[in-house]
Amino acid sequence: MSCILNIETSTNVCSVAVSQDGACIFNKEDHSGPNHAVKLGIFVDEALSFVDNRDIALDAVAVSCGPGSYTGLRIGVSMAKGICYGRNIKLLSVPTLELLAVPVLLHHELEDDALLCPMLDARRMEVYAGIYDRALKEVRTVQADVVDESTYKEYLDKGNVYFFGNGACKCIDAINHPNAKLIKGIEPLAQNMFPIADKRFRDGMFEDVAYFVPFYLKDFVAKTPKTLL
Repeated sequence: MSCILNIETSTNVCSVAVSQDGACIFNKEDHSGPNHAVKLGIFVDEALSFVDNRDIALDAVAVSCGPGSYTGLRIGVSMAKGICYGRNIKLLSVPTLELLAVPVLLHHELEDDALLCPMLDARRMEVYAGIYDRALKEVRTVQADVVDESTYKEYLDKGNVYFFGNGACKCIDAINHPNAKLIKGIEPLAQNMFPIADKRFRDGMFEDVAYFVPFYLKDFVAKTPKTLL
């Protein structure tokens, strides 16, 4: 099995956790942020000391890759890449919206045909959102939505859609549909990255440490020759 250091900095919350064989063996969170520039290095140092003092071999670093806060994502990804270079280990990326769905799937009763719509606040009535089924298969790709009562109507007319994340509360009244269900208190946390990170590790879904960038910069990198980056 694997030992993975998980880093999550996509919102105001800064969190770091270590999983071994799918179980949490270390976890630190700061909810008073955004304090990523101050807290992340401290949490990572404590996590690395924890595994080193117990002679646990670290196999990979998993980092939340967005969407989310531009500054937060850059801090988290930079830290993750530095650890991978320094320890010569693998890099994994975890999509933030899929991460948000993990506690919903684990701790809430959902209908078999329910859809999940994690949302991250952007500005005004805009959010980054995706739509997934209960197997976390993408029903609609992640995109920026300006939310009104018609934005998700085609999915809501077919059944219940569960909205959650820090963009959901401001949007639920605008959506105004009987099949729209709001789940409060869902935040992207490193301790919830384990199922996705472990699966990606088993499947060999590793990132190129040199050229990996978070969600916001992917279009730029795709259009730029690597020799210019």
